[in-house]
Amino acid sequence: MSESSMLTKVLKSAVQRGASDVHAKAGDVFRARVDGHLVALTKQRLTPAQTRALAATFADLALDDPRLDTLRDFDCSWGIQGVGRFRVNVLRQRSSFMVVLRVIPFSVPTPEGLGLPDVVARMVELGQGLLLVAGPSGSGKTSTMAAMVHHVNRSSARHVITLEDPIEFLHRDLTGSITQREIGTDTEDFAAGIQTAMRQDPDVLVISELREPLAMDRAIRAAEAGILVIAAIPAPDAISALLHASATLLPDEREVGRMRLAGALAGVIAQRLVPGEDGTGRRPVVEWLEPTSSLREAISSGAEVALLRKAFDKAVKDGLAESFAQATAPN
Repeated sequence: MSESSMLTKVLKSAVQRGASDVHAKAGDVFRARVDGHLVALTKQRLTPAQTRALAATFADLALDDPRLDTLRDFDCSWGIQGVGRFRVNVLRQRSSFMVVLRVIPFSVPTPEGLGLPDVVARMVELGQGLLLVAGPSGSGKTSTMAAMVHHVNRSSARHVITLEDPIEFLHRDLTGSITQREIGTDTEDFAAGIQTAMRQDPDVLVISELREPLAMDRAIRAAEAGILVIAAIPAPDAISALLHASATLLPDEREVGRMRLAGALAGVIAQRLVPGEDGTGRRPVVEWLEPTSSLREAISSGAEVALLRKAFDKAVKDGLAESFAQATAPN
């Protein structure tokens, strides 16, 4: 069986089993992550030559192309007709290639389909500001942000620009208009993409990863200019997201930057995946926070954990926030 037909067969099996990711590593079998656990998909172990062939396929290189020998940490998107789309990462380990594929459903998720609380749809209906979406890797942030984009797209005539690395879900224009730009292909990087988006008449700007100080500064500037900016932050909860955002500000403008962050903030949504109520699959639970005067003051004054926690607890009491503990508590 050729690597191409083998890959198609394996990925089809993974999609049918509801896998979120597929691993292909030299010296091991194909594995898939199903309901959070890695399970074997095949019995025969892959050879270095097979994983090299897979890497060449995804990088669109011939097996004897010398560029293949210098390939490191390569990302792309990939699709197989009738099977699905995948976000692909090609990496090196123990001097051989490994490939990890994230399964991307053909259909774009909706807030109600994912079981997200109503506050998520309410927040994306805001006209402007910086809306942070937090969660660790594998927490479902990408699906949630795609559902947020879909809600805007179906419910309002707004122009949404996404900056993604790589593009995963494919949106078609509905009531609104969607422009999807891939980092490294359509624009140089996130900071450059945000800057040029300001000249592309956006109503909503979606940033799949906000890690760099210059990108953070420009995201805040976009929010200050009247755009709704929805940005992913690699943080486990709402307070950590605010701490991360504060720490990512430009070092020589941190004091002023905290004031600008406090003023621009539209809300925080943090997400985790937990086992489904029937014991199968996984579902998102959401911690959320709407900015209050005490929260803005806590951010402006230094974003200290104790002050942010106090402001968060007060917001919970006032019905302007909900913690993970509340979200997972029995009804």
